[in-house]
Amino acid sequence: MVEYGILMENDIQSLLELYRQLNPNDGMMNEAIVKKVWNNIQDRNIRYFVARENDRIIASCSICIVPNLTHGGQSIGFIENVITDTEYRRKGIGKTVVNNAIEYAKEQNCYKVLLQSGNQRTEAHGFYESLGFDGKSKRAFEIRF
Repeated sequence: MVEYGILMENDIQSLLELYRQLNPNDGMMNEAIVKKVWNNIQDRNIRYFVARENDRIIASCSICIVPNLTHGGQSIGFIENVITDTEYRRKGIGKTVVNNAIEYAKEQNCYKVLLQSGNQRTEAHGFYESLGFDGKSKRAFEIRF
């Protein structure tokens, strides 16, 4: 049975294993770095929404709520690292996880939620559009280091 919630510290290793599907070329982080990042996440307005089955993370996304001095002080939500295990796709699990993050953004008085996706991930783009995201309203720019 699939359970939905937020990431707990004891879920981190399972999430990192799932992230190998998202970024297969990323190396594994050592435990000290993982602990440092987790502590940093806890100090900020960041949530990881997950789906679990048998104590295994099978889907996840993170959302960062950023305070904002425009739009009457309403915040902006940024969703990142959307992933559903390949064995669990097309079952509504990823949709529920992302919708949970969107609902959290509404609770946090966000006026919008942004989500970026690689240009080559056209299948994912259709998924995001089915959730109500508009892939044509904004243009993202990035600098990679």
